[in-house]
Amino acid sequence: MKWSDPTRQDSARGRAIRMSWSLLWLFFLTPIVHDLATGGYGPIRLALGSFGLLVVVVCYVSLVFGGIGWFGLFGRAETAVRRVLDTDRILELTCLVLWATSVGLILAFDDAWLGLMVYVSVSLGAGLRFPQSMWAILGCMLTGLALGTLLDAAGDDILVLAFVTVLTGGLMIGMRRLLETLVELREAREIVAQLSANEERLRMARDLHDVLGHSLSLITLKSELAGRFLPGHVERAAEQVADIERVSRQALVDVREAVGGYRRPTFAVELAGARIATKAVGIELAVVPEQWPVCPDPEAEAVLAWALREAVTNTVRHSGARRCTVTLGTGAVWSLDVADDGRGATRCEGNGLTGLRERFALADGDIRVGVPDGGRGFRLTASVPVLPGRDDVGRIAHEVNR
Repeated sequence: MKWSDPTRQDSARGRAIRMSWSLLWLFFLTPIVHDLATGGYGPIRLALGSFGLLVVVVCYVSLVFGGIGWFGLFGRAETAVRRVLDTDRILELTCLVLWATSVGLILAFDDAWLGLMVYVSVSLGAGLRFPQSMWAILGCMLTGLALGTLLDAAGDDILVLAFVTVLTGGLMIGMRRLLETLVELREAREIVAQLSANEERLRMARDLHDVLGHSLSLITLKSELAGRFLPGHVERAAEQVADIERVSRQALVDVREAVGGYRRPTFAVELAGARIATKAVGIELAVVPEQWPVCPDPEAEAVLAWALREAVTNTVRHSGARRCTVTLGTGAVWSLDVADDGRGATRCEGNGLTGLRERFALADGDIRVGVPDGGRGFRLTASVPVLPGRDDVGRIAHEVNR
């Protein structure tokens, strides 16, 4: 990844802010450094104190800044470290080293070093997971109280130390949990975006199948008929070619509308297509009633028209039927019944019926397939409540994108 990448730039800026913030609080080590420099300690105690203070600072900065123990200081090595090592164990070990070093320094010098317990508390809140961090901070407070009592520190100083230890540790717990929540929200947002994209791809696949399946089947049938009429019946072949041109142009329009998300079939268009398709293969089509009324609910009409298209397409392509009956029922719930006398349905439903079930589920409708009353053939029964003024495009788009 190049350094000009905005993601890397944002990460570098965030690291700089966290580093500056964590180093700022090292200012409160001034009394301890002053005691070490002016306390008149011998060279051995001075060297041990300086080394111990350096260990405390490194542990504190690595826990608060990096969040992954010692290795949080090495940005590019962070991913590799996470793969190889158990970072939670590293954090726990780092916290233990910090606590032990701070206790040793306090015992080796005097009560002026009790302020180190505040840095231990902050590091525990930043480096450990909740509720482990809470119990560790309470243990740190008790350790500070015990050390203050052992070193005969002033009672008020001990109480203030205990209060500050718990307060700063609790603030770090809250800050860490806030950051974890922000990370979870960012991941959830990415997941929602992926799911929305997948849902949109499924919608497009369903619409294209419904749009192109019928048109391509009709084009195939017309092409076969045109081939049969040639060369003996040129005029009839020309009629079939003209029908192919009209169907292909309409299919192109349907694809454009489907891609735009505005495809809404109507009874008039689907009935006209059903009559052309069944006539082309020699299937008798009966429509009851012959003149269908205008549906006051565009969404109900659209899903029923999709069902009509899918049922007639299956009849034309797979059934081998001689007769197909299409019946429309009106009322509070409009129903569509398509039955043929062909070979019947297969056991496995295709993409068309699966897409239809999704459409009817969005419209609060129902769709069923089975065998006609005569015991032979295929039957599709669909029903949907009619709500005048309902708009399916806006509703379905809302369901897909919410």
